[in-house]
Order: sequence, then structure tokens, then C-alpha cells
Amino acid sequence: MITEFSSPNFDDRPPGVPVDMLVLHYTGMRSAAEALARLTEAQAKVSAHWLIDEDGTIVRLVPEERRAWHAGVSFWRGVRDINARSIGIELVNPGHEFGYRAFPQPQIAALTQLAGDILGRWPIPARNVVGHADVAPRRKLDPGELFDWRGLARAGIGLWPAEADDCILDEDAVREMLSEIGYETDDLFATLRAFQRHFRPTRVNGRIDWETARLARGLRDAVVPRL
Repeated sequence: MITEFSSPNFDDRPPGVPVDMLVLHYTGMRSAAEALARLTEAQAKVSAHWLIDEDGTIVRLVPEERRAWHAGVSFWRGVRDINARSIGIELVNPGHEFGYRAFPQPQIAALTQLAGDILGRWPIPARNVVGHADVAPRRKLDPGELFDWRGLARAGIGLWPAEADDCILDEDAVREMLSEIGYETDDLFATLRAFQRHFRPTRVNGRIDWETARLARGLRDAVVPRL
């Protein structure tokens, strides 16, 4: 079920900029009502295109044709105005500050349906289905290590890498692979944690180990095919 609750926090997308990213967030607030109030408060200057409650209720906040204000200071594949080229979805969840918990099945089912519809409307490649932490690793944790990125990829939304057999356990090599995937790597520790939250959620420590390196190589090869 989709309901309408318009937010005033949006503006026009810049002319000629394609919509080619989908960014997933958690609300990080104590309740859905609190999150909805903030996302629709003019003084807050934050919004998203969509919000999905834990029971699967979908709320449309901003028309997809407009630029919602959800990503903030961010970076992906050389782009810094992520809001200009993305659709933002907020998932109701208290987040790490207020009692982070697993995302319930009705919420994930609604997300899968909505995200599939969005990918049908906009030319968003799988490599550009990301979390807020991926595009802002120094500031954000969401949607976090309890989010089922693997299951979403099985549904055709985003990517899940196979571990590469051949890789180098070397800081410069891993940094380069993460950069080729799309990450900003000025703060490698923060970026590694963001990558691990997304692709190796069982151990998020910001350290380079064989599993992290093999997953990074596998994802890099999936998004940047080698001749």
C-alpha cells in the first residue's frame, strides 16, 4: 500500500543529469512518526523520495522527478551531488543510536517491490544501488550490517560479489579496487568499514584481510570487466 505525505524539502534536478543511482537509508529515529515528522519539516531541510515502515507501508514523500535531500555530503564514482542523480529510500529503523535491529520481512518485501519498480522507471545500473554509508563512509552507517544486501541482489536489485580466487593483500591494491568500484578512499579505514557493512557484515573492523580483499576484487571485476 502506498500513501502520500508530501515533504516540502526538494528542488529541481539539474538539467541533463541522469537519474542513475538508488540510495538506501535507515531513518535512525525512535519511531516512524518521528522520522516522518522530520522528513516533512521545512526547517529540517532533509527528505527522501520514499519511506517504508516496518509493516511494509510505503509513503511517497517527494516526486521521483525532483531532487530530494537525502544524501548530504557524499561521493560515488567521481560524483559529489548524489542527490541530483539518485532516488532515496528511507527504511524505518531506530539505527545504531537507538537500538538497531533487523529489518522485518514485510518491510523488505515492500522494498523489493518498490526498488524493482524504480529500476523499471530509471536506468540505474546494479553497481549504483548503494547504501548511505557507501557514499558517505566517514559520516554514516546506514542501512548497516543487518540489512540483507545479498537477498536484495538475489531479487535482481544491486550486486553481490563472488570472492575472487586471485588477489593481493596490499593496502594500495585494495584502495585502488575500492576506488574503481566507486568509493571515495581518502579515509581508507572508514571506506573499508562501509564496504564490510555492505559485503562482509559478519566482521566490520576496517582492516584489510583476505576475505575483504577477495570480495573487493570480485566486486571490482564484476563492475570493471578485465580484458
